[in-house]
Amino acid sequence: GQEAPESIIDLTISSPTSFSLTKLSHKYLWLCFRELREKLQPEVAELIKQQRLNRLCEGTCFRKISTRRRQDKFWYCRLSPNHKVLHYGDVEEFLQGQIPHDSLPEKLAVADIKALITGKDCPHIKEKGALKQNKEVPELAFSVLYESDEYLNFIAPDKHEYCIWTDGLNALLGKEMTSDLTKSDMDTLVTMEIKLRLLDLENIQVPEVPPPIPKEPSNYDFVYDYTQHTQQQT
Repeated sequence: GQEAPESIIDLTISSPTSFSLTKLSHKYLWLCFRELREKLQPEVAELIKQQRLNRLCEGTCFRKISTRRRQDKFWYCRLSPNHKVLHYGDVEEFLQGQIPHDSLPEKLAVADIKALITGKDCPHIKEKGALKQNKEVPELAFSVLYESDEYLNFIAPDKHEYCIWTDGLNALLGKEMTSDLTKSDMDTLVTMEIKLRLLDLENIQVPEVPPPIPKEPSNYDFVYDYTQHTQQQT
């Protein structure tokens, strides 16, 4: 029978047709796809890392946890463009837009961060009464330890923002990004890249720029108006 190439790279170079690909065993194809996934993962991980750091540079408004039933207080934190400093400070209300660095009075050098702590191990979650008033908070909580026993405590506004910040802080500390969001992004991006490379095997040209948007039709008579049809029946 046909001798199988040694790797997915050989398979790509030989540019086989769909018919010749079907001759290879399912097991071998699975091994090829696994090999390609492993080769793509470091590149995709770097892409995800840069996206997380860019989001930290944009900044986020966080809620302060309170053990008393008082009006919510907020603070804002963002990473400097050179990824060396966290700028932060209190704000009067929850903000959606970005706050300039010079408007945030406090600073924490990334080099001074000793560890990232998450969930119920965070000091502001361990405080008496915190969990009773904020049962949903532990899964959104994280803290950065700096100096000997100082903490910067966070409560993310939602799970997505929690993943963004814990991923970004882990990346700054040189550690692996382990959030559910990273796992999902990794799977999606690697799968997309594999599909694009399979298109290359068939010599299908993928345009670098999107095709022009066609002009609108002179009328929309071809569109079925369901509401009008229903009114006629009644």
